Amino acid sequence: MLCSAEVMQYSTPQCSLEERTFHNMTFDALDLSILSTLQKEGRISNADLAERVNLSPSACHRRMQRLESVGVIRGYVALLDPAKVDRRATAFVEITLTGQADEILDAFEKAVARVPDVLECHLMAGSADYLLKVVARDTEDFARIHRQYLARLPGVAQMQSSFALRTVFKTTALPLG
Repeated sequence: MLCSAEVMQYSTPQCSLEERTFHNMTFDALDLSILSTLQKEGRISNADLAERVNLSPSACHRRMQRLESVGVIRGYVALLDPAKVDRRATAFVEITLTGQADEILDAFEKAVARVPDVLECHLMAGSADYLLKVVARDTEDFARIHRQYLARLPGVAQMQSSFALRTVFKTTALPLG
């Protein structure tokens, strides 16, 4: 099996049969193991990560720097418990705009990005143009967010909100296999 020069520079002499190519970048099994571990344990020390993936600490550090420099690892975050920071209510808001012109979409996207309670905004295919994930303290707080921000977003023709009763499953880890 032939290996790309980029992979050969950072891997063992024999390439793994478990290499994967994403967006024209090749990752071997060690890269995938590093990424998988970091998604679950972002605060793991380099020494512990190196031991876990069976690399020397310096080789592990070089791989992490490479994964950061090419943008595969975009950053590191702390995941907070919403209930412990008084954000117990999650609402999903479907937004239908008045039109699909670029200026309408751009104006909406710029305005919604400034709403502090919106965690995610997705341009959708289907009946709604956008789907927002909004967090609030409770339904009264959501009503405030709706009045203060959502109802004032440019180009909105219709909004429909649905509240999550309970989060059954949630992960931030992307599947790499």
